[in-house]
Amino acid sequence: MPAARPAHFSVLAACLALATASAWAQTSQLPITPEQRRVADQVAAAGVPLSELAPNAPDQHVVKAGDTLWDISQIFLKSPWRWPELWGMNRDQIRNPHLIYPGQVLLLVKSGGRARLELAQGVGGGAGGAVKLSPRMRITSLDANPIASIPLNLIQPFLTEAVVFDTDKLATAPRIVATEEGHVVLGQGGKAYARGDFNNAVDFRIFRTARELRDPTTKEILGYEAPYVGTAELTRAADTRPGPDGKPESIPATIKVNLARLEVGVGDRLAPAPARDLDRYVPHAPEQPVAGQIAAVYGEALNAGQNQIVVLNRGKRDKLERGHVLALWRDGLRTVDKTGARPETIKLPDERHGVLFVFEVYERVSYALIISVKDPVTVGDRFTQP
Repeated sequence: MPAARPAHFSVLAACLALATASAWAQTSQLPITPEQRRVADQVAAAGVPLSELAPNAPDQHVVKAGDTLWDISQIFLKSPWRWPELWGMNRDQIRNPHLIYPGQVLLLVKSGGRARLELAQGVGGGAGGAVKLSPRMRITSLDANPIASIPLNLIQPFLTEAVVFDTDKLATAPRIVATEEGHVVLGQGGKAYARGDFNNAVDFRIFRTARELRDPTTKEILGYEAPYVGTAELTRAADTRPGPDGKPESIPATIKVNLARLEVGVGDRLAPAPARDLDRYVPHAPEQPVAGQIAAVYGEALNAGQNQIVVLNRGKRDKLERGHVLALWRDGLRTVDKTGARPETIKLPDERHGVLFVFEVYERVSYALIISVKDPVTVGDRFTQP
């Protein structure tokens, strides 16, 4: 399917865009731009063709705790990753575009060959009936936590653990040089001593020697993936004191191991722990064609399946961004056609068999979650825009 924006928008945008924008803007005190309102008005007035609905789209859905926008989009639409278009919102400016809460009832209304999604009035104590979503809609007496875009629990561990460095800068990062009482390895709560430039940071991730990530075809080094060991905090800065001979003597910094996924030892490297912004995980298709390959499977496995992580050989320089949804392709098998005058080797068509969700992007590589897949995913498998 081409990546260009369709002429119409789908069902969630048709009816939720204006109310979402208004409710969110009131909450965050940020304005709705004229263009956002124009698109939302256009979508809300048109609805979507019935052909865009999922085959078994229900007449209504009660939002439950644990639902995500992806889940709800799958219920009503054929292409769940296109829900940002359905909302008619600008994903770059709207950090929290949904404000849909457990307990709300979404109604699918069909009229004149088109469909709209309406919010049942009276959820949380209001009057009965249903009203189209509009800026006048109020949300009251509902669960205080709006639903998420995607199941964040599937990727949150990797936001700390899956790290790629554009260069092998861990080779010059602060390093553990000794452990408390000479222990060979440390676990959680252990104390170690480190040297290097800490750049005034306090919280660190601990890594082992990085491995090269290479393009499956060109063999170009795309980055350096560092095995994640754990986390630590700086408890005492490095110092310099006079030694026994009167000359300055270097005293290493002291760190405490807060989390140990692997045993921490001398030689492990430290990198500052970055802040994470989970509000930007908005699924959307790339705006231009993209194609690439799986460069690696995260962890020790040779193959990957649903809800596992893979490394892509495309990154920021290739216009990939967080939230991009991609299609996985399986190479068509080669077989022998024995039906003709003589046997002939042929290649069967490539088959689309899965969906990827990009959640972390570096300059030359990206990490993606396998949302769905039919067959095991291996290094070298292809992906394109959905």
